[in-house]
Amino acid sequence: MSKKNKQTFLGGTVILAVAVAVVKVIGALYKIPLGNILGREGMTYFNTAYNIYSVLLAISTAGLPLAVSKLVSQARALGRYNQSRKILRMAMWLFVILGALGTALMYFGAAPLASLMNNSLAYWPIRALSVSVVCVCVMSAFRGYTQGQGNMMPSAISQVIEALFKLVVGLLLAWYVVDAGMGLEMGAAGAIMGVTIGSVIALLYMLANHLRHWRDDPAGEDTPNSGRTIIKRLLMIGIPITIGSSGMSIINTLDQSIALGRLQDVLQISEEAAATLYGEYSFGMTLFNFPSSFIPPITMSLIPAVSAAVARRDHRTANKVVSASFRLIALLALPAGIGLSVMAGPILRMLYPAQPEAAVAATYHLQLLGIASIFVCLMLLTNGILQAHDLAKIPVLTMFLGGLVKLAMNYVLIGNPDINIKGAPIGTLTCYALISAINLAVVYRVAEEKPRYLHLFGKPLAASVLMGLCAHFSYRFLSGVLGNTLATLGAIGIAVVVYLVLVLALRVITREDLEMVPKGDKIARILHIW
Repeated sequence: MSKKNKQTFLGGTVILAVAVAVVKVIGALYKIPLGNILGREGMTYFNTAYNIYSVLLAISTAGLPLAVSKLVSQARALGRYNQSRKILRMAMWLFVILGALGTALMYFGAAPLASLMNNSLAYWPIRALSVSVVCVCVMSAFRGYTQGQGNMMPSAISQVIEALFKLVVGLLLAWYVVDAGMGLEMGAAGAIMGVTIGSVIALLYMLANHLRHWRDDPAGEDTPNSGRTIIKRLLMIGIPITIGSSGMSIINTLDQSIALGRLQDVLQISEEAAATLYGEYSFGMTLFNFPSSFIPPITMSLIPAVSAAVARRDHRTANKVVSASFRLIALLALPAGIGLSVMAGPILRMLYPAQPEAAVAATYHLQLLGIASIFVCLMLLTNGILQAHDLAKIPVLTMFLGGLVKLAMNYVLIGNPDINIKGAPIGTLTCYALISAINLAVVYRVAEEKPRYLHLFGKPLAASVLMGLCAHFSYRFLSGVLGNTLATLGAIGIAVVVYLVLVLALRVITREDLEMVPKGDKIARILHIW
């Protein structure tokens, strides 16, 4: 792989990763104050609507944008620019239809959907989020097209715009509604209106960007395939990816419905009390999703890069990109997951000072979910690798198997009065560990160059464990002389420095790795990596 191609892949990954980092910071500034405003009960109403939204969004946008980016990158690699333009037109029809159906279902079916989730008070939050489905669907068509062109910037900017409006509008509406005494369910609906408005503004940006650059796109001399052929190809690629991605969203939604139902039936408590108890798990889930949010930028860059390489029969480039992705995951996911697990209690108490009981109750959940987040990252990456090699059916099967295990374990464990909601993170951890193990085995079997998992993960794991121990003992020492917030921040800062030192001392990062990122040679010289 040429240096240019390396930087094309990892340069796009860096752009999207930076956008995700900004979006997650904004998301934290949104979700954490929101948790303090709504509490455990109100956050359950919010998450009920968001889980339904995630299912519809995954069905309509999880696979098709990747299919668009894959087909566009293949067409452009072969000089078929007219083909790439027609791919966008055909995809747009699909996205508009799917988005409109999803919006109609959430708006007109809010009451039955809330009842299905054993959470009837989530009616208004579900309705408030309905318009977002069609907006994000259309926006995803544009994102898939620009990503297929190798341009990740529009997607990155639109994500930041979406997050900013969600933060400002959502928090203001949630605070105003709750302060006015309209009820926690209406406060959750106000918070979700920020998501809807953010998606509308982000869609307008993507449309303006497309119109501005449409004429700059080179015209080709090729004759594009028929619309029916393109749609058929989009569906053949997108449907397996969609099933794999939406499968877990569906399972998570069913899981919440089962959990709320079992809590009410077994413990004989009210719907509001069950929502409060489930809110303990929800508080842990907010941070659990943080590490895995950095994986989509890698897979969104990986799939078109590998697909284009395969179209050129350049298997060496494909293998290099896959190896680089594994190294990135090892360096990011392991310390993030172990850090969340070790520092679960202090972090939650720092972030939710207005909900001290919820923070204490959620500590157990986050300790297990922190480890589970590592396996989520591995699952997402291996899904992308298998999809890029036209093995999209494998992630579907492993997701289905893991999901069944999760639902069965949660039904039994939550149904045990002595365990109840504490069974939820156990089922989650088991589910993602099983999926990751199977996916890693399949990747090893089908890869032309067998990945050396011990070599890839051994040193980062050792560095992450030592970092976790350092964070634990640093917090115990600092908490004796400082308050929880300062002690937590100090322990995290010390742990980060220790991890960086260990990464360099153990030679986890090589010069070849750094050469694959912009200014990598300069960074290598500064760090004396040869």
